[in-house]
Amino acid sequence: MAKWIWLAGAVLALSACGGEQPPERPAASLPAGETLRLAPAAVADMKAVGAEIATRDQAEALARIPGTLASLSVRAGDKVTKGQRIGMIVDTRLGYETSAYGAQVAAARAQAAQANAELARIRDLYDHGVYAQARLDQAVAMARAADAQVAAARAQQGASASVAGQGAVLAPASGRVLRADIPAGSVVAPGMSIATVTAGPPILRLMLPESVAGQVRPGAHVRITDSDFPGAREGTVVQVYPAVNGGQVRVDATLPGLETSLVGRRVGASIAVGTRQALVVPRRFVTTRYGIDQVQVVTADRQLSMVPVQIAPTADPDRVEILSGVAAGDALFAPRGAAAGRGAQ
Repeated sequence: MAKWIWLAGAVLALSACGGEQPPERPAASLPAGETLRLAPAAVADMKAVGAEIATRDQAEALARIPGTLASLSVRAGDKVTKGQRIGMIVDTRLGYETSAYGAQVAAARAQAAQANAELARIRDLYDHGVYAQARLDQAVAMARAADAQVAAARAQQGASASVAGQGAVLAPASGRVLRADIPAGSVVAPGMSIATVTAGPPILRLMLPESVAGQVRPGAHVRITDSDFPGAREGTVVQVYPAVNGGQVRVDATLPGLETSLVGRRVGASIAVGTRQALVVPRRFVTTRYGIDQVQVVTADRQLSMVPVQIAPTADPDRVEILSGVAAGDALFAPRGAAAGRGAQ
């Protein structure tokens, strides 16, 4: 009997030992680094648009008289100064007119000389009592009329020569020639554009859909997205034109260091058209491996998990927007000394 009691006690002891739960493992500690809790923040809403390098104004060198373009001394890309003669228009008809007015001047001078000689003779006879005062007055009037005809003929000759002088094509402003594609020998008409010259500082000109034009204000951020664009890529809007043309609104922006040598080049750009809520994190929290962007997420038990995400650039090159893969409230981890970049490929 005592033997069975002893066996039952041993079984109960073993059962009690088998039912004990192992102690909880303490939470894992994170390596040295930085932790960031995701939260929505207001960021600029960037819209992709087309843009062109232009100048504030463009001046046209126009033909002032009809005729033949005898010479054009500039080409696209040349620099000119205001008032510089860049071409010459010749109208042979003006030469004939000037010669005709010259002949009229000569005839008027001959008539004036005759009238003045007649006046001198009549005045002498008047002094000797031969002619009356009325005859002298008539001679004086004829001499004055002849002198007036000489002045009129000279004025006509000068006007004709002045019109011929307007055949010189002058640069309307100091800058760079953008267009000068009319060949010498071409017949031109008054008002025809002979060359186009830049005027004013270079700018970035954007054409925005009218649906978003009301959301753009002077001072809005502009960024050139072409990777091969030389020079600065960040600028600000300086003017929004109050007119709609073909469903688009013209906007001018300035970029530091923009050169007139790039005038006419089309580039891709993005412009801020307001603000929105987004998840923005420093670039060092994102790692790229095998072409996939990933972040380290801290789980509830303090473990690290690599999660693929989709990112987009922001106005700040050191920060990126996370579009998908994580949500607000998640905790991201960046090891100490981590630098964003490409990992193994």
